[in-house]
Amino acid sequence: MEHFDDLIAANRILAAHGVIDAYGHVSLRSPDNPKRYYLASSIAPELVQLEDIIEYDLDSRPLNDAGRESVRERYIHGEIYKTRPDVMAVVHNHSPSVIPFSVTGVPMRALFHMAAFVGDGLPNFEIRDVQKGTDLLVKTAVLGKALASTLSDKPAALMRGHGAVVVGESLPRAVGRSVYLEQSARLQMQALLLAQGGKITYLDKAEVKASMPIQDYKRAWPLWRAKALARAKAERR
Repeated sequence: MEHFDDLIAANRILAAHGVIDAYGHVSLRSPDNPKRYYLASSIAPELVQLEDIIEYDLDSRPLNDAGRESVRERYIHGEIYKTRPDVMAVVHNHSPSVIPFSVTGVPMRALFHMAAFVGDGLPNFEIRDVQKGTDLLVKTAVLGKALASTLSDKPAALMRGHGAVVVGESLPRAVGRSVYLEQSARLQMQALLLAQGGKITYLDKAEVKASMPIQDYKRAWPLWRAKALARAKAERR
């Protein structure tokens, strides 16, 4: 089915862009049942094939795992789908340029039109506020619910010392936002270094508002998808 091909492609696209490596994951809400979602088993995203995809309910219980190992942080996905009926796809990544913003108190701001969704900043999930002494992984429904609460109605949230969670009303939008969030973080760090405390011209509220509706990444998605699925097909030979 096409939506499974989309999910296979999404995993590989994010890996190809350096947003995720052997860790990180992307899920898709079932187009047939909003109380179900699909997520690959606990393998490196770049290796995902059809047989690796597992169906879950919104309590993140596997429905057809057949002995396959589930991702421990699947609660990120289930709890966000519970609280955000508008969300059709969720990405959890360890985006390397984003992580410094999660630990320094420097807010991410929109300076790049392809990532205007950053707006005036993104919320930052502090896991210590929920449970102290963790390994920073969101491995329970309680932690997943707290992360979903931090995310609120935003398109993304940082996760202190860990990475980010990114959502979208479609899989292409969640993947595109993840790719361009990484790029935007890198560009903001470069701008901060160049400015040396001087002025940086960020997008204003009107520019953010004008840019958000058209950021569906529909030109990039078919290109990324075709390349990813070609690689997946070649690996099956």
